[in-house]
Amino acid sequence: MDVRPDTPADSPSTDMEALQVKRVRLLASLTLMAGVGLILALPFALRAGAEFFLPVTAALVVAIALVPMLEWFERRGVPSKLASLLCVLVFLAIAIFAMAAIIYPAIDWVALIPQRINRVTDALAPLLDLYSNLEKFIDKTAARISLEASEARTVRVETPNSLLGIITASAPHAAVQLFFALLVIYFFLAGWTGMRKRTIVSRGSFEGALTTARVIQQTVDATSTYIGTITVINVCLGALTAAILWALGMDSPVMWGGIVAVLNYIPYLGPIAAAALLALGGLMTFVDPWAAMLPPLIFISLHMIEANVFTPLVIGHRLTINPLLILVSLSFWAWVWGTTGALLAVPLLIIFKTVFAAAGTPDIAGFLFEDGTLTHVGEEEEKES
Repeated sequence: MDVRPDTPADSPSTDMEALQVKRVRLLASLTLMAGVGLILALPFALRAGAEFFLPVTAALVVAIALVPMLEWFERRGVPSKLASLLCVLVFLAIAIFAMAAIIYPAIDWVALIPQRINRVTDALAPLLDLYSNLEKFIDKTAARISLEASEARTVRVETPNSLLGIITASAPHAAVQLFFALLVIYFFLAGWTGMRKRTIVSRGSFEGALTTARVIQQTVDATSTYIGTITVINVCLGALTAAILWALGMDSPVMWGGIVAVLNYIPYLGPIAAAALLALGGLMTFVDPWAAMLPPLIFISLHMIEANVFTPLVIGHRLTINPLLILVSLSFWAWVWGTTGALLAVPLLIIFKTVFAAAGTPDIAGFLFEDGTLTHVGEEEEKES
């Protein structure tokens, strides 16, 4: 019987294992620090390069949402380039119709503001008096506390005289970005089939190819399902709101329906902004302040029914996202790219969530408090669902 002595604790093999663990931990620490640095620098880079990153990102999100339409055309024998052109034309027609339905009536409404501002101020007179008295009280208190008065510097900011001037001044830049975005959408869709095939075939194993195909399909399905479903819901909500406002006798009901439909893409903040704009429009239209509050109250009621009944019923649990993640994504992308970033917040969150769920997410807690590595396979959510 061959009996081998136990390996001493300070044997060379034990030292090599300890050294290997330290080396792995060092590499993981460097990876973590580099990742944190990239995460901290990326928002500022995206914000500084918004003229490039914003149209590209928006175009890629729209292109991913149009992939099912592209595949529908291709299944019916339409060549890829022609099918891509048809998808771009459909998207462009919808976008032009939505913009025309909102912008042209909005120009008339802005022109009516000087004529109807007195009606708004009369309706808001109690609130304005309360604010004025509060401001006077604060000024008197500050004057007593301050030891010396400081000179106020007057800054004159020249702005365009009308909404038409603002649109005219920004139209060339917006047209260039729109044209660039349309080109990105077209070339992405035109090369989609070949690009997906090359990505899958280039994998080194069958399992890797299968996983890549699954991730691509899940990303397309989740993004297109969300954008398509939310678009239908928002259009129906906007149409119903426009019909009710038309019955109430409010001017430009189609414009208000379009504003409601567009702002409803932005979670939480969009409906609040839509209700505030409807309240302003009601004050400009109706003499009675109580009648002026009907449009925002009706919209809030419709939105509550839509958000708590129809949207969960239609979408179900397939695209359930943590509300905290939605708020963080909304605040982040709104800070980076403004209103357009807020519109892209949820689709980008869905794309990142789908990719990370399949590829794995950083296990920061395991790295800091355990001996685990930085990544773990993120398949728990798929097993639970």
